[in-house]
Amino acid sequence: METRTRIRTIARLLACATLCFGVTAVPAQTTAPRATRPGAPDTVGEFANFTQWQGVSAFIDQMVARDGFSRQELEAIMRQTQYVDSAIQLMKPAPAGRPKNWRAYRARFVEPIRINAGVAFWDRNAEALTRAEAQYGVPAEIIVGIIGVETVYGRNTGNFRVMDAITTLAFAYPDTPNREARMAYFRKELENTLLFARESGIDPFSLLGSYAGAIGWAQFMPGSIRQFAVDYDGDHKIDLRNSPVDAIGSVANFLVQHGWKSGEPIVFPATISAASPPAGAVMLAAPGGTSGGGALPVAATNAITNTVTNPAWQQFIAQSLEANYTPEELASGGILPVTPLPSNMRFGLVDLQNGNEPAEYWLGANNFFAITQYNRSFFYAMSVVDLGRAVRVARSRVQ
Repeated sequence: METRTRIRTIARLLACATLCFGVTAVPAQTTAPRATRPGAPDTVGEFANFTQWQGVSAFIDQMVARDGFSRQELEAIMRQTQYVDSAIQLMKPAPAGRPKNWRAYRARFVEPIRINAGVAFWDRNAEALTRAEAQYGVPAEIIVGIIGVETVYGRNTGNFRVMDAITTLAFAYPDTPNREARMAYFRKELENTLLFARESGIDPFSLLGSYAGAIGWAQFMPGSIRQFAVDYDGDHKIDLRNSPVDAIGSVANFLVQHGWKSGEPIVFPATISAASPPAGAVMLAAPGGTSGGGALPVAATNAITNTVTNPAWQQFIAQSLEANYTPEELASGGILPVTPLPSNMRFGLVDLQNGNEPAEYWLGANNFFAITQYNRSFFYAMSVVDLGRAVRVARSRVQ
């Protein structure tokens, strides 16, 4: 669940024919190692005595002092860890290319194979989904949507050793403007990997996941596992790779811990006028209402697309991935709901770019932005909503 841009990295993953599909990766380009990364190999999966790398000794010192590990234990682990060049390559920014295209992105996730797999997943795990919805207030279809987008219901969970991938990114992150911040993030995830392994009594090298270290059906990073994952199948351990039931409970708990409110709507279709409307023009429903298709939106294919010249609306776009604006404030910028909005709620403007075609506009409520905490992308959150809805509809037709 790392907050990278999935569309870019998945495309690069497919292009390189990576390990998730059992195909040998394209050999990495040979480059001279950095002075700050002594001993860094140029090929995929080589041992790289990380104990000699700059920053590793200080990291070990911190874990010894803060977490009670022995230096000898950590050095032994670091000597067994492999440098994974493919993780570095997949983290590099994609070259500038075509503009973002929501419809193309959506089509990759809301499609027959994934929908049918979602129906089967729901049928197999109906009890756990019903229980999670009752306990956490997260609709089953949202949980199903997330797990489907993340891993096609457990089909693509990743086969990288998490220790290798995270250690590589923690000390050899590619040159990007945010390199230092990302290295700090992955060093914290490396600490969480080691702590989770110790707390669970497992070999840290037994953990498998994505090239960024995300684990299991729900693709939780190690830190999220320690903070938000739950044992939902009652076997007294958390196993997101082998237990879809643990994944179901963990996804629901994650959303609640990130602000999900039971019974509240998610998102409403909107349009933007070329000129600001007169006061009182916005449509409002009764407080707490769920107009706009109930708790879930109409199909994205029915969304409003338009090209606008009124610049006032731009100030409302996703300033902080939060629902910050009243319907009246949005209306002052020419942003109008297609159906009445609950009058006692706030919203954020969601713009879904369609390449060279007109964009789609939606008004996201608090629960929409809770989904963006799983992956900070409007495309991602809308795909989750649309896939979950499509699975629910397909399942209802066969029952």
